[in-house]
Amino acid sequence: MQFKTTALEGLIECFPTIFEDERGFFFESYNQKSFEANGIKGNFVQDNHSWSKAGVVRGLHFQYDPFAQGKLVRCITGKAMDVVVDIRRNSPTFGQHVKVLLDSKVGNMLFVPAGFAHGFVALEETVFVYKCTEFWHKASESGIIYNDPDLGIDWGIENPIVSSKDLLLPTFKELK
Repeated sequence: MQFKTTALEGLIECFPTIFEDERGFFFESYNQKSFEANGIKGNFVQDNHSWSKAGVVRGLHFQYDPFAQGKLVRCITGKAMDVVVDIRRNSPTFGQHVKVLLDSKVGNMLFVPAGFAHGFVALEETVFVYKCTEFWHKASESGIIYNDPDLGIDWGIENPIVSSKDLLLPTFKELK
């Protein structure tokens, strides 16, 4: 496994070592010792799984403390452009975002620590999974509207498919 840091502190892209032969392939998608040695700490307590059509935007989601979630995300099938926004008020990168292409054929993953809003756009039919360091807690859930003008995120698609719930999310300036 290889680990690559990003422009946002704590946000780490992970690349598994893939073993292929005539039967198919194998890779280790998670190893606690390896992840902890590379700065990814946390006890994963919940796994989530979604299927999205091409053009679906999910997010930008997060949970407030004390239920803030770290997430290890990846595509099982398909490709997604993952988008992460730093919402840590004391961070030098507060309000900045990073985009990472997650591709099931590459097997890459992204660790999104607590303190970040997270979303993705499915670039093709995609099965997306994520491990969470905290349980879902309805009263703590929140987000930022995907097309927030201050964040200026280019999702790379013209007519995104967005849930009615996500269309009601506040802007970045409106966060508590």
